[in-house]
Amino acid sequence: MDVSIIIVNYNTKNLLRNCLESIFEYTQGISFEVIVSDNGSSDGSVEMVKSDFPQIILIENNANLGFGTANNRGLDIANGKYIFYLNSDTVLLNNAVKIFFDYWETSDEKESIGALGCNLLDANKNINDSYGNFFDINRTIIELLKANYGLWKIVFLQLFGYKYCNHVKKKISEKKLGEVDCIIGADLFLANTPLARFDEHIFLYHEEMDLEYRLMKYNKKRLLIDGPLIIHFEGQSSRSSVVFCIDEIESFSAKCKNISRIYYFKKNISRSKALIVKILTVFLWINPLVIKSTYKTLPQLIRR
Repeated sequence: MDVSIIIVNYNTKNLLRNCLESIFEYTQGISFEVIVSDNGSSDGSVEMVKSDFPQIILIENNANLGFGTANNRGLDIANGKYIFYLNSDTVLLNNAVKIFFDYWETSDEKESIGALGCNLLDANKNINDSYGNFFDINRTIIELLKANYGLWKIVFLQLFGYKYCNHVKKKISEKKLGEVDCIIGADLFLANTPLARFDEHIFLYHEEMDLEYRLMKYNKKRLLIDGPLIIHFEGQSSRSSVVFCIDEIESFSAKCKNISRIYYFKKNISRSKALIVKILTVFLWINPLVIKSTYKTLPQLIRR
């Protein structure tokens, strides 16, 4: 078996169907299997996979295990020489899986490759977010200070009757090829080794950064290559992730990101730097504008 394609699903029935259809439409010239690890969906996803895609290996988890753990359940039974972690909200536009496979197999530096990805596209086929940098304590402190300044400034502006706007246009992503710190987890192609396993202490967000940080420590490169065409439907909104955007602090995903970031610093950088990040995040979360939505999660963040 050349490649095991692992997809985590949680209540994304229609997106998942489109993703699976694109895989079977375009993937040829290699042997592959598709493993769907479902996190207790209630939208008919499981029934759809069973009826429309009987050739797929379906794992029915009894609860929402989170992204990394659900992927690991797929990895546990994967037979492929390579693993391709693919988000359910993606669609292949060409024989992307074989392009990844051929690149790795024919590369002169195949032993030094840790992971492959590509420049993802949005629904309009413009370049979408495809990579990022490992967390840096200085950048993180500046980001959190700006967030605190912006949010607390809004509080004081409201005291004097001023209005504010908390959305701006999304920054345009740029195409990049070659080595990067971290390929995002929407399309992550790796060798089927213990290094392809996610840390199950991370429920959601930054799992791929933690995994790829380990690859970096083993001197394994993370490369964006040209050729694969994949649409990633996440992140199309014109609403911004500007640091003092209230919605980006209150949302479930934002809270998971903050909690995972603290764990990442504690595990990979240092406890003292993790403590700094935690203090600044707590100060952000106790702001009167967001405390109603963050207070229930605050104990979990503090325990991190």
